[in-house]
Amino acid sequence: MTRTHLIVLAAGASATLVIAALAFQYLGGLAPCPLCILQRWPHLLGAVTGPVALAIGGPALPVLGAAAMLAGTGIALYHSGVEQGWWDGPATCAAPDISALSAEDLLAQIMEAPVVRCDEIPWALLGLSMASWNALASLVLAGLWLMAARRTV
Repeated sequence: MTRTHLIVLAAGASATLVIAALAFQYLGGLAPCPLCILQRWPHLLGAVTGPVALAIGGPALPVLGAAAMLAGTGIALYHSGVEQGWWDGPATCAAPDISALSAEDLLAQIMEAPVVRCDEIPWALLGLSMASWNALASLVLAGLWLMAARRTV
């Protein structure tokens, strides 16, 4: 596979993953948690890096694409661990502690945007959550970006 093919494949796959995440959100009704949204950023960077890497050439931008995908792999693995209960997620992903709230404060909190928990798995395929699938996809895409960085043609 040529450098161009690898870059188009990697950037296109990242764009497709972002579109799929948005489809799950807006068409499927699966509201994303904060870690789900964080996982989209490396793919957005990968999708944007692709056309620029094709225009400029050289290994620097494919290495940036690989670094973005490795960061995405790390975020997705962290999220998968939170889903499995292996470690705690960030406070923004947990249900709020309502034990010390007054009725008025509780009502105000209810009226705000709902908390989507990071430790729940709303969708899975073959026993793997979306975060787990994203970790695998991001790792494969990192490999494609690295292959593109090594190629001059």
